[in-house]
Amino acid sequence: MANDRLAGWGRQFQPGRELLTEDLERAPRVLFRGLGRSYGDSALPPAGSPVVVTTTRANRIIDFDESTGVLRAEAGLSLKEINRTFLPRGWFLPVTPGTQFVTLGGAVAADVHGKNHHVDGCFGHHVTRLKMHVADGRVLECGPDQERELFLATVAGMGLTGQILEVEFPLRRVPTPWIWQETERVPDIDTYVQKLAEAAHGWPMTMGWIDCLSRGKNLGRGIVMKGRWAQAHEAPTQFPAEPPNLRFPIEAPELLLSSLSVKAFNVAFYWKHLARKREGLVSPWTFFYPLDFVKDWNLMYGRRGFTQYQCVLPREAGPEAARRFLEVLTSRGGASFLCVIKDCGPESPAFLSFPKPGISIALDIAVRDGTQQLVDALNEHVIKEGGRIYLAKDSYTRPEHFRAMEPRLEKFLDVRLRWDPNLTFRSAQSVRLFGDPA
Repeated sequence: MANDRLAGWGRQFQPGRELLTEDLERAPRVLFRGLGRSYGDSALPPAGSPVVVTTTRANRIIDFDESTGVLRAEAGLSLKEINRTFLPRGWFLPVTPGTQFVTLGGAVAADVHGKNHHVDGCFGHHVTRLKMHVADGRVLECGPDQERELFLATVAGMGLTGQILEVEFPLRRVPTPWIWQETERVPDIDTYVQKLAEAAHGWPMTMGWIDCLSRGKNLGRGIVMKGRWAQAHEAPTQFPAEPPNLRFPIEAPELLLSSLSVKAFNVAFYWKHLARKREGLVSPWTFFYPLDFVKDWNLMYGRRGFTQYQCVLPREAGPEAARRFLEVLTSRGGASFLCVIKDCGPESPAFLSFPKPGISIALDIAVRDGTQQLVDALNEHVIKEGGRIYLAKDSYTRPEHFRAMEPRLEKFLDVRLRWDPNLTFRSAQSVRLFGDPA
C-alpha cells in the first residue's frame, strides 16, 4: 500500500491510496489504475471507497506471434516497454497517444487515439480479445465477436464495466524505426484547418500546434506536422537513441503562468520555425512523445495543477468551427502553452469512444478561480456545434453538459448496469458525471 493522496496527471489531489499486486485476478473488486496519466478524475476512487488497484506490477507478455504480430499481455504492461521490446524487431503499436507512459489496460479503458486516427481509428479498433474480471466474480473473455456489448462498453468505458486483466491485439510491421516528417508554418486557423485536411489525403499521421492567444488575422496561427514511417533507403541503419532523461526541477510559481508568459512562449515557439517548410528524419520518440523528454513536466503548472480540455468538433459544423471555438476561448481569457489540433476519422462502435469525423482540439489550462466557468462556456459552445469532450482528460464537465453532448450514454449505462447492477466499479468521475454513489 502506498500514498494517502492520489491525483491524475493534472495534479489535483484527493484522499486515496493504491494497492499494488502482481495477481490481478485476486485483486479486490475496485477500480484499476495504471500509470496515472489520465488528466482528471477518471482513475481516482470515489470518496466512500478511497482505494484503487495499481496494475503496473502485472506487466508480463503472455504470447507473441512473430508471423502475425499478435501480442497478448497483462493489463499493466506499458506502451514504453512494448516499444522498447518490439521496435528494434520491426514492430510498433497500431495506435499510440502522445505519451508512452500508458498501460495496455489504460489504453483500452480510454480508447486512446493518436496522430493516425483519420486512417487507423482508436486503439480499441485493433483489440481482438480482453480478459476481464466482472462484478459477479467471473473471469471471462470478450471481444468484437464475443460478449460484444460488454466489449463495446469496456473500450472507452473508463474502467467502469469490470477489471481488464489481459489485452490481445496486433502490432504493426514498420520498415524502419525512423519517421520522415514534414512541418509547415501557417498564418491563421483557417489556413491551418485547410492544410490539415489536405495532409490527411497523403499522410498517415498528421497533427499540429497552434497559438491559441493571438487574435485578429493571426488567430490560430500554427505549425502543421505530417509524418510517415521512413523506408530503408531513407533512414540510417542505427537504431534511434532514446531522449535524455530530463526532469522539471520545481513546482512552478503562478507568476510563470500569467497570460503574458504564455503569450511569450507561443510567439517564441511559432517563430522558432523560421523556414515556412521543413522536412527530414526524426526519431519516433521526438515525433510521437515530445513531452516524454521531461519527467514531471506537469509541475510547470504549479501548486493548483491544471486540466486538459479536449473536444472534437464534427465535420458537419464546417471548416469555420475551429475559429468559432478559439473566439470563445480567447474572449474568456483562456491561455495555454499547449494547443494541439488533430484530424479525426470515423466514429468507433464503442459506446463512449471520443473521436468522430472532424477535428480534435486539446489545450492545457492552469487551474484558477475561473476554470469551472471557462469549461462551462467551452462545453456550451461544443454542444451547439454538435461535438463532445474526452473523458480521459476531463475534470470539470457538469453531468447535464455531458448528457447533452453524448447521445450514446444511455446505451453505455444500460449495459454497465446489466454487468454490474450494484455499481461495484466506480470512480470519482463516475460519481461526478453519472450520479454513482460516492
